[in-house]
This record gives sequence, C-alpha cells and structure tokens, in this order.
Amino acid sequence: MPNPAKFETVADDHPRETPVEFLASLAGVLVVGLFIITFVVQAFEIPSGSMEDTLLIGDHLFVNRVQFSPPSRWMGPLVPYRDIRRGDIVVFLSPEEKGLFIVKRIVGIPGDRIHLREGQVYRNGEKLNEPYILHKRGNYDPYRDNFPSIPADGRYGVTSEDWMQTMTSFVQGEDIVVPPNSYFGMGDNRDNSKDSRYWGFIPRGNVIGRPLLVYWSFETPDDQYLMRSAADRIGFLAHTIIHFFDQTRWSRTLRIVK
Repeated sequence: MPNPAKFETVADDHPRETPVEFLASLAGVLVVGLFIITFVVQAFEIPSGSMEDTLLIGDHLFVNRVQFSPPSRWMGPLVPYRDIRRGDIVVFLSPEEKGLFIVKRIVGIPGDRIHLREGQVYRNGEKLNEPYILHKRGNYDPYRDNFPSIPADGRYGVTSEDWMQTMTSFVQGEDIVVPPNSYFGMGDNRDNSKDSRYWGFIPRGNVIGRPLLVYWSFETPDDQYLMRSAADRIGFLAHTIIHFFDQTRWSRTLRIVK
C-alpha cells in the first residue's frame, strides 16, 4: 500500500498588513488618483456637433492637461511636454463666453496666414488636405466659406463685438494672420461650427489640454447642453440609467482621439 503523500507546512515570513498600514496604503492610492484627476487628466463631455464625425455629442473624454503646459524643472524629464501643432485637437476656455469649455482643431499657429475659398482652407498659400472634415449643410455662406473676405458682422452669426471691431486689423491681403501666443481653431463639422471665424483667435493661456480618448459615449440630444434646470438634469440622469446599455455607443469606448 503506497504511503500517503506528505505535505510540509512552510511558515509565512511576511507579516500581515495591519489595519493602520492598509489605511495608509489606501490613502496613498487616493492621493495619487486625486493628483492625476486634478493636474494630469480632466473629464470632458462633448456638448455640440461642431466636431462631427471626429467627436460626437455625448462623447465623454479624458483630456491631458499636462502636455501643453509650460515645462517644469522637476517634472520636465518625466512628462512629454510639447508645443501645440497644426492639426491638434484642443480643449480650451471660450474667448467669448466666460467659463465655457470648447473643443476645436488647430488650423493655424502663430505667424500662419489663413483664408477660406469656397469652403476650402488655404494655409500659407497651400490648400489643405483635410480628410476629417464634414460638410453637412452644403449651403453657401459668403462669410463662412470665403473668410476673411467679408468683415465680421452679426448678419452672418458673429456675436462677438470685440471680433467685429478687431478682425480687419489682422487681415493682410486675402489672409488673416495668426498673432503671437494665439491659435486659429475650427470645427471638423465645417458648415456647423462656431469657431475662430466667429469669435477670433484662441489665446495660449486659454488652452486646457489635448483629448486622449473617449472613455464612454452615450446618445445625447443636440440641445441637451442647454437644459440647465434641476428637473431637466434629473430627468436626463434617469434616462441615462434606464437606457445605459441600449444607448451607449459601445463601438466608441476607449477610442483614441486624433
């Protein structure tokens, strides 16, 4: 009869974590998470269709707040800081409406000469190849499509008094010239985007960061961002909970923004 297997018990040399040590570890994780949320990334929701089809209403993004920040000495070697480039999508504070976050694509950097002809963008004399743009309306608007050949005016949807008064001072020939520490931004949904054509340049100091990815996307009405009452917000929250599974755009989850 074979001898039964014998098992040797080995004493655990590692002391068990005490409740105080566990709480200290948890606090460390929370501090790191709070630091990342506060200084590194920020959650942002797309409220309008001006960046369709690159970004849709109801897309929820993580925005990198650090990449476009002024480099710091102690974090410089660890963080990939860089300047804003043509083609970057950026989140920034509106130059026109205080406290409003906007997302657009950078078309011009300081010194660039920009004009539109029949809806096509020309930068420094060259017509741009923009495979990401969308022309949904397809109608003709002389101010929008041949910017800046016509002065800014309320008849064309311009609401910024400052832009109406100063736009012509940046025009040289058929181009508008982007001044220092400023950017010219436009929406990918080119016919339905209130952008630098309507309120002017994006000041460097207004830039928040660069979208990284869509972490969640939910089918959202076009005018939802205008619904600001408590009843409207509670009603949409209930709608989201009820329709979370059937109205979430699962195919956009973790989609890289570019």
